[in-house]
Amino acid sequence: MDAITDAALAVAGSPWVYLLVFVLTVLDAFLVVVPSETVVVALGALAQQEGQPGLLPLAAVAAVAAVLGDSLTFGVGRLVRGRPGAGRTSPRWMLRPRVIRAVRWATTALDRRAALVLLTARFVPFGRIAVNLTAGATGFRYPRFLALTSIAGVCWALYNVGVGAFFGAVFAGQPVLAVAVSIVVAIGLGVAVDQGSAAVTRRRARREATVPE
Repeated sequence: MDAITDAALAVAGSPWVYLLVFVLTVLDAFLVVVPSETVVVALGALAQQEGQPGLLPLAAVAAVAAVLGDSLTFGVGRLVRGRPGAGRTSPRWMLRPRVIRAVRWATTALDRRAALVLLTARFVPFGRIAVNLTAGATGFRYPRFLALTSIAGVCWALYNVGVGAFFGAVFAGQPVLAVAVSIVVAIGLGVAVDQGSAAVTRRRARREATVPE
């Protein structure tokens, strides 16, 4: 976390900060280890305190990058679906138990409640990758996907920038503390959303398993 805080402080006033946010957010669509959320939150806190980067430009860049990243992930899923032999072989990483469970959940969820799943999955790093890949691989209509992921991307960007800005205002004059606290809170809320969505999915699965055919 110290590294992220230091990096945010270093780049906040740079003209390249928006490009950095854009690249990290797009990469985060494929790689859960890329800390796009924490960077956006940290910069939101600094924007509130230091006046740079701008809050609205920051949110706009993060939203556009989120939509682009999700669309590229969707495209990867579509390519896997159309690849000869895709039904018989898969990349090694897709054979991991957690990935298999996530893809199975995403397939069922998209069939039953696509809008809700696409809107909420954007806030769950591993979940959004599974949902976006599955949407592409199962032939989900891209125009509908784009509309839903655009709404989700805007909400995600405003949420992360808003969390940072809130703590930037609370800890006025203390940029390091504002960044650190906002990151901790954002991560905590993300974990809560992840655990909550998993709990809801398990309860639904148990209910459906007990319904007589």
